[in-house]
Amino acid sequence: MGPLAVANHLLNFIAPAAALALVLVLCGRWVGARAASGMSAGRQWFVVFVIGVLVLGGGLALWGHDGKMLTYAALVVATASCQWVLVRGWKP
Repeated sequence: MGPLAVANHLLNFIAPAAALALVLVLCGRWVGARAASGMSAGRQWFVVFVIGVLVLGGGLALWGHDGKMLTYAALVVATASCQWVLVRGWKP
């Protein structure tokens, strides 16, 4: 496999984490969590993205291949929980 194919596979592997992180941060700002968070949107995106990549890597290590629906469900739960903590969702 050439370097372009490796880069393509890696980008496609992390794309769900990047997209979900972007959607969560933008929706969090749109809903009104802007004042609750002490972090910038870029930093929030990076933290949620890293958590998402770790979850996807864990699913790959556990099952031996990516694309399992349970891994994607864990991705949604982990990143949403991370965003909830970052915007201090427990405070009214």
